[in-house]
Amino acid sequence: MRLRFTKLGKVRFTSHRDVARMWERGLRRAGLPVALTEGFRPRPKLSFGLALSTGHESLAEYLDVELAGPLDAVGLADLPTRLSPELPVGIDVVAAAEVVPGQASLQEEVDSCRWRIEALGADVERARTLVDAALAADELVICRQRKGREVTDDLRPAVLSLAVVGPVPGGCELEAELAVHPRSVRPAELLGALSPTLSEGRVLRVAQLIGHDRGRKEPLAAAVDPGAWRAGPGSPSCTIERDPPDEPASTSLAGAERLLERLPPHYEPADHGPAARRDHRPEPVTAGGLRRGR
Repeated sequence: MRLRFTKLGKVRFTSHRDVARMWERGLRRAGLPVALTEGFRPRPKLSFGLALSTGHESLAEYLDVELAGPLDAVGLADLPTRLSPELPVGIDVVAAAEVVPGQASLQEEVDSCRWRIEALGADVERARTLVDAALAADELVICRQRKGREVTDDLRPAVLSLAVVGPVPGGCELEAELAVHPRSVRPAELLGALSPTLSEGRVLRVAQLIGHDRGRKEPLAAAVDPGAWRAGPGSPSCTIERDPPDEPASTSLAGAERLLERLPPHYEPADHGPAARRDHRPEPVTAGGLRRGR
């Protein structure tokens, strides 16, 4: 099955690997029959779409999950509301669909991404001048570091569309569609090609697109609002109820008494005195790696 999810708010500062671990825990808590790999250390069979740079937000992240058992149409329709409460705030499942076995991976199918980019350091008029000049240019050359060497690349063939959306505090907002093959273009690289004085603010990936005969389409369509990322951290177009926030820690005597009342009746605090530490000393290890008896 294929899932589409958002990544908005503070969770944008987590890396791609952290998001993968969040999904492993969320799928396990949701009780889905996820297929596992073979070998000594089985792992869930998950396949993510294009990785998102740390610090960027997105309305169109994708995950393919291989299930060990069938999932009926009713269960598939309930997946967004079933999975989202098990994930951190800001990561919400907005669509789910069945994938035909043997279909190409998302990293192979997706050929462009649509972005909303805050370009800081230029007002709307200057940004329009820079955009018009970039679209009319035959090449947009930048310098990149590749394998320890500085190389020059032309970004112009990868800039499929570019326009000014409107003003934002400190600059303006751009909308760009950038190709990902043969080498993807980062939003910061695009701003550097437009003008060295521009700096990157917030960045939102609006869509990942697949090219076909009738134009471009999304791997899994969903009703999302591109303006939702400005509503606040973790405020996607859909509202998901999650567990109530943790109570603030209290150092007062009354707070400690309330915590003790919530402990189970059979709870007994462990003895961490010298005798307990003496009883729990690690056993000595021989040169061969085997533990000796006391």
